[in-house]
Amino acid sequence: QVQLVESGGGLVQAGGSLRLSCAASGRQFSSYAMGWFRQAPGKEREFVAALAWSGGNILYADSVKGRFTISRDNARNTAYLQMNSLSPEDTAVYYCAAAYKLDNALWPEAKKYNYWGQGTQVTVSS
Repeated sequence: QVQLVESGGGLVQAGGSLRLSCAASGRQFSSYAMGWFRQAPGKEREFVAALAWSGGNILYADSVKGRFTISRDNARNTAYLQMNSLSPEDTAVYYCAAAYKLDNALWPEAKKYNYWGQGTQVTVSS
């Protein structure tokens, strides 16, 4: 049974930073892509960033490029999203997701992911 558990969300002022964690369990993830998505109230879920668990490729949405960094720790089976220079527009529920052998061209497509975490709220005040 695959489980993804996010943590690290919270309330932060504009310009601040947060680091989200996604603890993965249930199988070996070496053949998986790990993605972060977010969903603000009244909006569709949108792609934030993704990486290949085996290493190498990383992809960011233009809206977070240069501010957010995705990474993973193999020993801890955990993916991270370091978020800097946060703005109120980043306020959303953030989800991590896993996709088996997903081509990196499809990483931004939420429907292609097999497993999802429960989400963690990030609120950025102005």
